[in-house]
Amino acid sequence: MLAYSTYSEAGGVGKTTTAANLAVAHARAGLKPLVVPLDPQDGDLSRLFGVDSDRTQSVDNLVRHMIRRPSGDFEDLVRTVEGVDIVPEHNMLSDLAEYLQREKDQAEAMGEAFGMHAQLLRVLREAGVPDKYDVLICDPPATEGPHLYNAIHATRSLVIPVEPSAKGRAAVKGLESLVAGLEGQLDVEVGVLAAIPVRFKNTRDQRTILDEIDYPIPEIIGERASLMEGCWMQQCSAFEYVREIRDRRRDYEIETLAQFDRIARHLEQQVGIDAPNPPTPGDLDHEVLSV
Repeated sequence: MLAYSTYSEAGGVGKTTTAANLAVAHARAGLKPLVVPLDPQDGDLSRLFGVDSDRTQSVDNLVRHMIRRPSGDFEDLVRTVEGVDIVPEHNMLSDLAEYLQREKDQAEAMGEAFGMHAQLLRVLREAGVPDKYDVLICDPPATEGPHLYNAIHATRSLVIPVEPSAKGRAAVKGLESLVAGLEGQLDVEVGVLAAIPVRFKNTRDQRTILDEIDYPIPEIIGERASLMEGCWMQQCSAFEYVREIRDRRRDYEIETLAQFDRIARHLEQQVGIDAPNPPTPGDLDHEVLSV
């Protein structure tokens, strides 16, 4: 299974839209992706795909499963949109650290072990996710904490959207320290599958910053604020937005969709996955075969 977390220390670089569009790109190729967003904020992936209606309700949710108090099966949490299975975020994520610490304290009082940062991995394994899905994508918040640590422990790999700016340069430098620290803290090896520059305007300073990035760069995405804002307004992926909602198909937006397709193929190749029905990159009329 291909597993990765989309992550950047810098906010506002399109981390969540990158996760959403890559998930759809995997699904377009005939693969079965599961997305586990872990951001407690309202502007999250569940909101982007319009599956966050129960986030304030007293319903079963991922946090309950992570603290070993589920009120249903993991499969019942999943919602499917655009060929992508999603575990919707819930407001209990805001207090995840407190819930995990409380469970850890109770376990230790009983002489049991409870790894606070290994609970998402446990939940996914017990639910048979590695056998049922081809791709796992986690979308944690940018801040360090149990949301991020659980995501990285479960996926062991990162995809990094990065803005080629001074702020983005600092974020990449900080990421190297973060990865080294996480490897020691979590006792796992963490790899970077790709860095994806966004909002690229081909200035001299931006080209200099790109030259400093040591990670694979499969594609460089230009400024696409209108396209991405449209996705949030309409609660859908860029593929759905251009195909069904946009007033006309613009060549530069079709090329952006083709880039997401090509990035998905790059990531799949890193773990030896051959997608059964890959589209011509950017082909919006490609028939998506059921998995």
